[in-house]
Amino acid sequence: MVRELHQRGLLVLLVLILACASVSARLAVMSIDLGGEYMKVAIVKPGVPMEIVLNRESSRKTPTIVAFRDGERHFSSQAENTALKFPQKAVGYLMQVLGRQYDDPQVDVYRSRFPYYTLLKDEDRGTVLFKIDEDTVYSCEELLAMILEKAKEYTQDFAEQEVKDAVITVPPFYNQAERRAVLTAAKLVGINVLQLMSDNAAVALNYGIFRRKNFNSTTQYYMFYDMGSTSTTATIVGYSVVKTKEGTRMESNPQLTIKGVGFDRTLGGLEFTLRLRAHLAKTFNGQKKTTLKVEENYRAMAKLLKEAERVKKVLSANVDHHAQIENLIDEKDLRIGVSRVELEDMTQDLTARVTRPIEEALKVSEITLPEITEVILMGGGTRMPKVQEILMKYLGRTELGKSINTDEAAALGAVYQAAYLGKGFKVKKFGVREGNIYPINVEFEKQRSEDDTEDKNRIIKRTIFGRMNPYPQKKVMTFNKHTKDFTFDVVYSGLEFLTEVDRKSFGTPLISRYRLTGVEEALSKNKDKAESRGIKAHFEMDGSGILTLDRVESVFEKNDTADAAEKSTWSKLGSAIGGLFSSSSDEEPKVEDSQETPGEDAFAGDSEQETTAKADGGDAAADSGSDDKKESTPDENSGKKDPPEPDQETDGSSDEQKEEGEDKTEQQDGKKEEETDKTDSEEKTEEKEKKEPTPEDGPAESGTEQADKSDKKEAETKEKAAKVVSIKENIQVVSEILDVQDFSEEKFLASKKKLTDLRKLDHAKIELEQSKNDLESFIFDFQDKLGQGPHEKCSTEDEREKLFTLLSETSDWLYEHSADAKKSEFKEKLKALKDKAQDILKRVYEVEERPKAMEALRETLNQTEFFLATVKNFSDIADPIFTQVEMDTLEKLINETRQWRDETVAAQKKLKPYDNPVLLVEDVAQRIVALERERRYLINKIKNFKPKAKPKDEKKKDENITIPDDSSTTDDTQEDTPPTDDSKVEDDDAIVVEEEDAAESVKTDEEAATEKKSDKGSVKEKKGSKKTKDKSSSSGKKRPKSKRKDDTEDAAEPEDILELDADTDKSKSGSKKKSHIEL
Repeated sequence: MVRELHQRGLLVLLVLILACASVSARLAVMSIDLGGEYMKVAIVKPGVPMEIVLNRESSRKTPTIVAFRDGERHFSSQAENTALKFPQKAVGYLMQVLGRQYDDPQVDVYRSRFPYYTLLKDEDRGTVLFKIDEDTVYSCEELLAMILEKAKEYTQDFAEQEVKDAVITVPPFYNQAERRAVLTAAKLVGINVLQLMSDNAAVALNYGIFRRKNFNSTTQYYMFYDMGSTSTTATIVGYSVVKTKEGTRMESNPQLTIKGVGFDRTLGGLEFTLRLRAHLAKTFNGQKKTTLKVEENYRAMAKLLKEAERVKKVLSANVDHHAQIENLIDEKDLRIGVSRVELEDMTQDLTARVTRPIEEALKVSEITLPEITEVILMGGGTRMPKVQEILMKYLGRTELGKSINTDEAAALGAVYQAAYLGKGFKVKKFGVREGNIYPINVEFEKQRSEDDTEDKNRIIKRTIFGRMNPYPQKKVMTFNKHTKDFTFDVVYSGLEFLTEVDRKSFGTPLISRYRLTGVEEALSKNKDKAESRGIKAHFEMDGSGILTLDRVESVFEKNDTADAAEKSTWSKLGSAIGGLFSSSSDEEPKVEDSQETPGEDAFAGDSEQETTAKADGGDAAADSGSDDKKESTPDENSGKKDPPEPDQETDGSSDEQKEEGEDKTEQQDGKKEEETDKTDSEEKTEEKEKKEPTPEDGPAESGTEQADKSDKKEAETKEKAAKVVSIKENIQVVSEILDVQDFSEEKFLASKKKLTDLRKLDHAKIELEQSKNDLESFIFDFQDKLGQGPHEKCSTEDEREKLFTLLSETSDWLYEHSADAKKSEFKEKLKALKDKAQDILKRVYEVEERPKAMEALRETLNQTEFFLATVKNFSDIADPIFTQVEMDTLEKLINETRQWRDETVAAQKKLKPYDNPVLLVEDVAQRIVALERERRYLINKIKNFKPKAKPKDEKKKDENITIPDDSSTTDDTQEDTPPTDDSKVEDDDAIVVEEEDAAESVKTDEEAATEKKSDKGSVKEKKGSKKTKDKSSSSGKKRPKSKRKDDTEDAAEPEDILELDADTDKSKSGSKKKSHIEL
């Protein structure tokens, strides 16, 4: 019975350990920094704080390129090699054409840069398709999905577990269609995108988390200048400490806010490389080594592009260098000298554009250069000396900030955000408020009566998200005049700050169209019992910068008037107090994260414009708002309202003056309605406050005193008793994407199947290569070992001769007839060889492992005999721990094991090495396990032993029974030593965290107390002794010491900012225990 309970306890412990392991396995998150030329992947998991993932070539960055050849996919360096030989089959720089129409000007730029790609038009969506061969065509989303899937594979190999959650970085200037395309690509390969984060915000976050102690309530401004491979951005970021509500308490945490962004989509390191490539091609053609033109040979142009990139990097550190390519074209070599001055001369028009993003960022943020604390460089393009020279001259600085890793900062910042958004990680909060780049308006037709035809085509425009409005944010727009079903469009507006090419890239400014149905039915249903407060459209721009319409409601209000005369003052007070604890489904909930944007009536005439007139976007909506974390930003200049523009009158006729008066009246009415919408909750609060009597009011007045009140007082009392109830009717919405069509459900499933088939082919290829390698390795290994050492001694001449013959035949087949062989054939050949060599392998194993097993058995016997002798010395005490049967059972097992060992060893000595052994390692292991099991049972009985209570009048005697637990003789019993309570971390704010022993979570308090007393004898604890931290865990590994950084330090370590909390168990008091795993 006791053994059965012991086994059940071990089973429960095993289940708990596996459960903790499964929880830990789900905690890993990753980030993918999608650059134009390279991608970087980072991971956070228990024990791995913010680490860059290495790819199969052990490189920290991977080219964002995928190649196809002979029905196989190639990635990383293998894809780069394929690109040199077959450039049309290796697709790179996908981020330039993702989410764009086929006739987009940016697609034309891409086509001119890489003429060897065959681009087709998707007739259904109008987007770009890549034609690999006659039968193979892929969309941009499918190609990007392949690259993301490879990043996921690298991460899972690195983490040794499945990873699905990720934060993906994108350029800050990506519009709605481009961001949706990235999400589609991730969804195709099963990546759960926690957030699409702008790469400039990720870099700013990485910079801030290690300097969080440097920030205070005063905003500090930094500029991040990033010249990457394909684009350049300048970002002004404000850092400050703000107060945020965390649960029921207020906390002060640092926060970054994107104040201004300027960008150039086509200015990047690639453009400098292309200029150098053109120079090398022109110079080579001028040498007249061949009649062929380099530009007409795609393979030669691909070689030139790679060499030009190498020379450009060298010229950043040297003043001159030579470009060299063997057999560039027509078996002719290229060798051309290039100086840094020549490179600067051929790129003068490019360097003239270096400061334009800075000018735009300063303009939109309304921040001057002297206010910038530091300018920090990012991207490989900023390593060029000429770029740095121009920046220092423009900024008036003698040096530029180079304190962060330009290659990895975005990936590390994004993975910190992933840990914050993911489950199970305890991360020091650092708020991130990104800024909307492109203003977004809502446009709808003005609602008029059927007889009024003057303004039939009049279009009203309202800005819901202005330029640099912070997000994530929610806003509400109210339509007050619409009584029938109607339609409104969401469009880009105010794009005058863009270049002409960028404006043309948008094509149509339309983003989406929404048709509202059921408006008239909702009004008819509630017109007799409530007053309409308009139709409210709830918009949300989430953390990924994607705008969605959450819901549309028709809101009505009615007054629930109570008979104040029949209620006494105390009953009114009781009702007011009761209202604090009651809820009604009819009451309108307070939406803290939403901000109402007035519709037609709120600012009638301010931004209404004729469709033929020049549209300026109208009034901007209020820009303030709160994010998902309900952060408060006291120093927030997220946006500024434009002054309202009055209606422009063309003449002074009386009719128009009359219309003007009507417009003004409508405007005033609209403002009143807006004011009512925004202050409903405030009115309710005031009503309750007015109902509640204060101590200064004295006792309640009698009915006679109430009768003596004036009529005015009675009217006010009745008015206060009125209660406003909100009624909401959901409006059906039919949405339509108007910019770039998303994948249809059918298209999505077809693409997903296509990728699944490719994945299966890749896995089949890997398995085929692995089975071939296994067979080849076995042949080489056994041919070498069979003629020497233990393999020769443990086999007969006849066995060796037959095995040699089979190895030779299999080797011939492998090199002559296995080109088209299947995986099953390789496995069958390998199995035949292993079956033939099975006896020899078994004998060799026994010869090599038997001495170790016998030594382990000898030590186990000695320890068990010593333990039994010690136990017998205390068998005659008044309150014995063990029964005689238990001691006899252990002694019998020792004798049987010793007898078996002696007899089997004697029989083995009579055999030859090539005979099948009788003393097997497996049998020895079973004997060791049997001894350990019996001894462990008795040791556990000592730990759980409770002596009988002695009579009170009997003199207490100290009986210190010392029972060795063998921890001093062998390492295999150290795991039974219970962990002490001293391993707990003293300081709650300490960064170093410890992982509790899984076994400790199932021990009772009594068992823990008993273990303290019996651990290597009875130990008397001194009163008032101070607890100290364990310097080693149960596994023998040292734990890192807790270290608190000085406030004057500039940067913190990753362990200081991120740790893991995994809830594992609850103590008897009900409080949760947390398994803290240091990251």
